Amino acid sequence: MPLLDPALPELMDFARQLAEESGALIRRYFRTGYAVEQKADASPVTIADRGAEELMRGRIQASYPNHGILGEEYGVHQPDADYRWVLDPIDGTKNFISHSYLFGTLIALLKDGRPILGVIHQPIVRDFLIGNGAGAWLNGQPVRVSPCHRVEDAVLLTSDHWNPFEYQNGPAFEALTKRVLRYRTWGDCHGYQLVATGGAHIMTDPVMNEWDYMALIPVIEGAGGRITNWQGDDPLMGSGIVATCGTIHDEVIRLLNP
Repeated sequence: MPLLDPALPELMDFARQLAEESGALIRRYFRTGYAVEQKADASPVTIADRGAEELMRGRIQASYPNHGILGEEYGVHQPDADYRWVLDPIDGTKNFISHSYLFGTLIALLKDGRPILGVIHQPIVRDFLIGNGAGAWLNGQPVRVSPCHRVEDAVLLTSDHWNPFEYQNGPAFEALTKRVLRYRTWGDCHGYQLVATGGAHIMTDPVMNEWDYMALIPVIEGAGGRITNWQGDDPLMGSGIVATCGTIHDEVIRLLNP
């Protein structure tokens, strides 16, 4: 069990406030006539992404002026701070603009470079999942990963079927999809929420940014699962992420990296 920061209860409460306030803003734009812009990497962005991040950054700077921030839309503020918030205002913007609710807001808090707090918030159904590495709670109730002892009995999720072919070992990934009990693309942060709450056993993304994965680490570990990079090492090393219920993790990594 990780050594918990004594300030964590206060910071967890603050993270809930960030989620609730940003979620209210996002709901105002869901399934409305906003414009969709393309960023330099060709990914979409909307007024909801930018507005939610602006709101959270403003609240953090007002409440914790010594803390740093990294956000997907507005970059870095005080990167050398001991405490640093990492924000993805809408993880799954492609789903959001398609009027699907399989997206969420990711909020992480790092201390000395490692995440000590993570939030996955779904603004439409208002699911609030928070983890601190020692525990995880969905809407105030403790959650745990679902036991699974064979890959053949597992539910496997990913965000995009073709991404492993571009960024990792695509044939190995496809072989895994055919071996598991069930394979679905209920991806982005929703997939990690399902692993943490027992609805799935494996969630994979072959390429991610800091704002995509930092919040996931305390959530998955707090729920009793395992989360590593694609090769089975520290999730902070490398770009791919694999999260599982834990018992089948080593086997999954072996199959993804034959």
